[in-house]
Amino acid sequence: MISVTKIFRFEAAHAIYAYPGPCGHIHGHSYELHVTVSHRHNESKYLEGQGMIIDFKELKKRVGVNAINLLDHKLILSDTFLKHAAQAYDTSQLVIFPVEPTAENMLIFLRDRISAVLPDEVLLYSLKLWETRDSFATWTTEV
Repeated sequence: MISVTKIFRFEAAHAIYAYPGPCGHIHGHSYELHVTVSHRHNESKYLEGQGMIIDFKELKKRVGVNAINLLDHKLILSDTFLKHAAQAYDTSQLVIFPVEPTAENMLIFLRDRISAVLPDEVLLYSLKLWETRDSFATWTTEV
C-alpha cells in the first residue's frame, strides 16, 4: 500500500475532569499530528493522472480548515468539566467535547473531521498525535 503523510502542529489547552493530578488543571500542549492517507487503487498499476494520492497542498488545506483551525490556540474542555467549573471563560475560544479531551478522544474527533472532507478515492489511513515530545496516541484504519 502506498501512503503519504503530512505533519501538522498546533497549540491547545485542556483539562481532564476529576483527574487526580496536574492534568486535572487547565494546561497546554504543543501538539504534533501526522495525517497519513492512502489511495484506493490497484497496487499493481501506477497512479494515473498526476500520479499523486492527493496533493500535499490540498491535504494541508482540507485538514487545516476542517480540523486544525478548530483546535489551534483553543481551550478544549468536556461538557462535564464545564458543568462543574466555577470559572467563566471566553466561549469563542472553547471547544467543548462530549467526552474528556484526551489525546485518544482528540484523535477520534480529528478522524471524523478529516475523513469527512477527503475525496472519495482517498482513504484516511492513520493519525498520530503527539501530546508531548515522548507521548503520543495513534489511530489506524481497519482495512
